[in-house]
Amino acid sequence: MAAAVVAMPVALALPYEEDVLRDPHSIRPWRRYLAARAAAPLPGSYKLWHAYLLERTAAAARAKPHCGEHPANEALNRAFERALATLHRMPRIWEMYLAALLEQRLVTRARRAFDRALRALPVTQHHRVWPLYLRLAALPSCPAETSIRIYRRFLQFEPSRADELVELLVSAGRWQEAADHIVSVLNGGSDVSDNDRALLLKLCDLLAKHADEVAGLKVEAVLRGAMREFPDEAGRLRALLAECYARRGLYDKARDVFEEGVTTAATAAEFALVFEAYAQLEQSLVAARMEKTADEEGDKLVTGCWLADGDDGDMCLARLERLLDRRQELLNGVLLRQNPHDVAQWHRRVTLFDNDPARQAATYVEAVRTVDPAKATGKPRTLWVSFAKMYEAHGNLDNADEVFAKATQASHRSADDLATVWCEWAEMQLRHKRFDKAIALMRQATAEPSAEVKLRAAAAAAGDDEPAQLKLHKSAKLWSFYVDLEESLGTLASTRAAYEGAMAARAATPQMVINYASFLEERGHFEDSFAAYETGAKLFGHPHSKPIWDTYLERFVARHGGSKAERARELFAEAIRRAPPRDRARLFLRHARYEEEFGSAARAMAVYDEAARSVPASDRASVYEAYAARAAELRGVPKVRRVYEQSIESGGLPRRDALALCLRLAALEEALGEAARARAVFVHASGYGDPDADEEFWAKWSGFEVRHGDEHTFTDMLRIRRTHKHAKPPGVQVNGELKDEKKRCADQLGATQSKRQRV
Repeated sequence: MAAAVVAMPVALALPYEEDVLRDPHSIRPWRRYLAARAAAPLPGSYKLWHAYLLERTAAAARAKPHCGEHPANEALNRAFERALATLHRMPRIWEMYLAALLEQRLVTRARRAFDRALRALPVTQHHRVWPLYLRLAALPSCPAETSIRIYRRFLQFEPSRADELVELLVSAGRWQEAADHIVSVLNGGSDVSDNDRALLLKLCDLLAKHADEVAGLKVEAVLRGAMREFPDEAGRLRALLAECYARRGLYDKARDVFEEGVTTAATAAEFALVFEAYAQLEQSLVAARMEKTADEEGDKLVTGCWLADGDDGDMCLARLERLLDRRQELLNGVLLRQNPHDVAQWHRRVTLFDNDPARQAATYVEAVRTVDPAKATGKPRTLWVSFAKMYEAHGNLDNADEVFAKATQASHRSADDLATVWCEWAEMQLRHKRFDKAIALMRQATAEPSAEVKLRAAAAAAGDDEPAQLKLHKSAKLWSFYVDLEESLGTLASTRAAYEGAMAARAATPQMVINYASFLEERGHFEDSFAAYETGAKLFGHPHSKPIWDTYLERFVARHGGSKAERARELFAEAIRRAPPRDRARLFLRHARYEEEFGSAARAMAVYDEAARSVPASDRASVYEAYAARAAELRGVPKVRRVYEQSIESGGLPRRDALALCLRLAALEEALGEAARARAVFVHASGYGDPDADEEFWAKWSGFEVRHGDEHTFTDMLRIRRTHKHAKPPGVQVNGELKDEKKRCADQLGATQSKRQRV
């Protein structure tokens, strides 16, 4: 059966045929013609219509029409309408049509087309239409009412974007509607967005700036509720609330809000925001009052009493100046609210009131009540001391004493902090020549706490660490101050009692013991001085007892010399016994020098001998060197030889120390002409010598053989060295080196023998 041919209406085909006739060799007109003819018999073909509409849209764009009524646009719109007659379920066709209408700026026609599209398409495809519809609402030519209605419909589809409608209402000046919409969203009128915070802040902004245009809402209640909900926005919200009152002319209420803001701000940024707004308000009021005064300056007529003059310009200016003067104080308050235990900030706050002693005193009272020593940053005791010194600076010593008295009963971080308070109290008495009271305070502070004080302190501690008041009598700082005070102002008996009390409380330091002994020695109490040294030496272990023993031995020898030699020897023995091994060599040498000076050479040699056996191996070489040096002077060369032999035979010395002592003994034997003995020492020392590391030893032995040996002894030396080298790990090549060394040394030996023959 022949296919039916459907002819295109002549009226529709005529424009296409004219395009083809005008440019018959161009492909584009033919494609449009073919698409149009194909779409006529197949009106339900999406592909044909899509290709056709793309061609028509491109043709309309090339025509560049300046208005929506252009013939090219009309032809394009008619083509879309024909396509939608059968393809109204195709979202892509609707998108193309709606985009074309937006380009043509045909608002009414586009709105109607959007409505038709939303009715024709299922809800699941509306997300393809609404972005274009919102573009229509955003056009400058779109009336505000139309835009608002579009967004209200859109929120039914996408409730989470309620803030866009609010922005639109605000830009249109519809404050009431914007506020009502925000309230409905926040009250759960719809299951909205995550933007509750932004919407609430926007509502607060609206109420603050347009309170007269918005009815039905309590401005202050809304703003304060927002402050509780969002504390980090409290500064901005307070500024808005104050601005609202200022717009209504309620300047006193605005100031109250600002004062609340600057005195409760939690951060420096929040304070800066509120303070800046507060200062701007006061500046604007001052400027307005000055402008009004300037306008009225020409009118000199006074009606009624002069008191009726309403000029409050001076008051406004005074308020502004006072606000600016309070800035540092208010900012300091912010920092103290962040950390009320910051001691440095409390001191800075006091300096802000240098011209107001009453405010300074009140600040100190607040500080010592607020700061918790366990949490404090800085030294809390300085608050008490500075508080008392403030009263002292104004000549009010009674109040200063009262402050110090309370400070001694307050909590402190450590006993040293409490001791510092007592010392500062006593120093204040000294500055005002109240010496007896200063000593009395120190005696009171160093006394052991009574049972009542212990019970009261334990109750106050409530299970925490032991209070500082119970440990005060063991404070070395307090006792040091007390004994210095007694030395300067007290009697001999009171000073001795102070020193004895410090040592009894085990609060004395090594320097305090030395000072006590020196104090007694200066006053002729030598035995008491030595007793103080002995007591102090028992209080401390090493190394703290070291300066006590050194001073004790020095002063005892200086006092008695050799008259009490046995007692001196006992002291040296006790000091050596108590000293750690690494410190005994020094004491042994000191004892030996004492015996040389006040005893006998035999006793000195005995001390050296005991030292050589008792000190650690690391110190033994230095002891033997000192022993040998003194033996040479006191007993002669034979004793020196025995000392060196003893050092070598005793063993236990580090390798290098043993080698050094062997070299000294060999040098001694060579000097005495005992070449055989010297050679025996070299042979023995070779066991300590490293053939590679100890070049000095082998060079000295080689030189010795050149001077006193012959070819056989020299060969023995090389053999011994070779033996030690072979004892090293395998892989070390030494034969060539030894041959070279043997040849070189043989040459030296031959030269020396020739020289001897010539001589």
